Amino acid sequence: MQKWEYATVPLIVHATKQILDQWGEDGWELVQVLTGPDGNGLVAYLKREKA
Repeated sequence: MQKWEYATVPLIVHATKQILDQWGEDGWELVQVLTGPDGNGLVAYLKREKA
């Protein structure tokens, strides 16, 4: 059975692509992007398989 680890990452609007590209290079897969808990900004939810 696969096991996953998860990360939440605040996204800076002017650097969203660079942030997501870096996490992707590290093996993370984007699951969802939602508005941050304060109602401002965005938060990315990512996952990757545990080694």
